[in-house]
Amino acid sequence: MPQVPQHITDDVIKVRQVSHYQFSWVAGEPQAAGTFTLQLVLDEGAWEEVVTATAEDAEVLQGLFARATPVYYDIERRTLMFGTRPPGT
Repeated sequence: MPQVPQHITDDVIKVRQVSHYQFSWVAGEPQAAGTFTLQLVLDEGAWEEVVTATAEDAEVLQGLFARATPVYYDIERRTLMFGTRPPGT
């Protein structure tokens, strides 16, 4: 069996699968726009991330989440990857 050079911890894993997500809207000051947030639950709760989004981005992301499976999130680069597929499919 190959030797693993380091201990594997939750902090070492950089790309995780999105298990659940939730959009929220936070009110701004009076007469100011609010802020959309997107909470990502990754690997069935092993990790969570909260990101902010514009109203336009939130709408696009909602559509992508509805159509793409699986969805992955790169924690280090803060990047969502939709509908990852193997080559040739």
